Amino acid sequence: MTKPKLLRITTVPLSLEKLLEGQLGFMQNYFEVTAISSDTDRLKKYGKQNDLNVFPVEMTRQITPISDTKALLKLYKYLKKEKPTIVHTHTPKAGIVGMLAAKLAKVPIRLHTVAGLPLMEATGKKRKLLDMVEKMTYSCATKVYPNSKGLYDFIKKEKLTKPEKLKIIGKGSSNGIDTTHFNPQLYNQNTKKKLRNELSIHSDDFVFIFVGRLVGDKGINELVQAFKNLKSKFKNLKLLLVGPFESALDPLKHPTLKEIEENSNIISVGFQQDVRPYFSISNALAFPSYREGFPNVVMQAGAMGLPSIVTDINGCNEIIKDGENGLIIPPKEVVALQKAMERLIINNDLYNHLQQTSREMIVNRYQREEVWQALLEEYQILLQEKGISSLEN
Repeated sequence: MTKPKLLRITTVPLSLEKLLEGQLGFMQNYFEVTAISSDTDRLKKYGKQNDLNVFPVEMTRQITPISDTKALLKLYKYLKKEKPTIVHTHTPKAGIVGMLAAKLAKVPIRLHTVAGLPLMEATGKKRKLLDMVEKMTYSCATKVYPNSKGLYDFIKKEKLTKPEKLKIIGKGSSNGIDTTHFNPQLYNQNTKKKLRNELSIHSDDFVFIFVGRLVGDKGINELVQAFKNLKSKFKNLKLLLVGPFESALDPLKHPTLKEIEENSNIISVGFQQDVRPYFSISNALAFPSYREGFPNVVMQAGAMGLPSIVTDINGCNEIIKDGENGLIIPPKEVVALQKAMERLIINNDLYNHLQQTSREMIVNRYQREEVWQALLEEYQILLQEKGISSLEN
């Protein structure tokens, strides 16, 4: 029996590599899977490493009408030729290009996962444009999957699509977490000591870590300011920043960049293929983001046994239970962030309680295989509705 064709589309290959890590390989057991993204060389490398078919379509995260039209036409022609049963898109640009092309090509099952909405922080004309793009994406989709309850409620409240199109897969998240991979037991004292020495982190330093893009809407301006304020009170304190700067889309303020550059207690290591060693030498995650879908970083930190300070936004406030595995604060408030960080430094009983429950709460709720199985079951239901009753294994 021929496997149904499943196309998964993201704007950049990094989303395939990290946000959907392992998932397309799992689906390959049941479908003929093709990964579509930009950056031909990196995409081909991803396909080779994961034994997957790939098809490059150049897309950008910026608004680029001419390039986007070219991407749409290229993808439309490919879909007409390949005739996939399912096209499933992730990220805003891949969503609008992929869903519109799939609609035009009459692909029977058109799915879009929402893992974050830039429009939440947009205003004026930009907000209206982004609203229009989301509505168009959802109108072309047969089903829309917000990956958190907060996103589900927001989309419904803003009337971006019909409620019957919306569904959350499992308990949320686009991919869950591999808790055997993100496991603090994989790192012994010698390994951690070596990395700490390389980064000039002392054994008695309390280390806050941030993992992600170093941009404004991740709350980095507030985080750096809160850390600067705290450092005047606590000597043995470090801030570890793991992720790339993105000056084109959402640059940090000049004073923030200057502080990162000049403060020897702020350690910026750039993008890292494997973030686990950095979690292993840290004490807590500080993640003061303005908007999220269902952030993998917070699950990863929890699986590595770290309590988290997160903002009261969708996704974050579903993974973290205030006072159980972390602390929840309002977004964009330096003082609230500073006070939460200080609580973890000085209140040993609170810190120990949060640390002891962090991994357990992730293991019990967000195992990766459960998310994959829930999505596979959803595919199965949709295929049955189209008269395709079974999948190969």
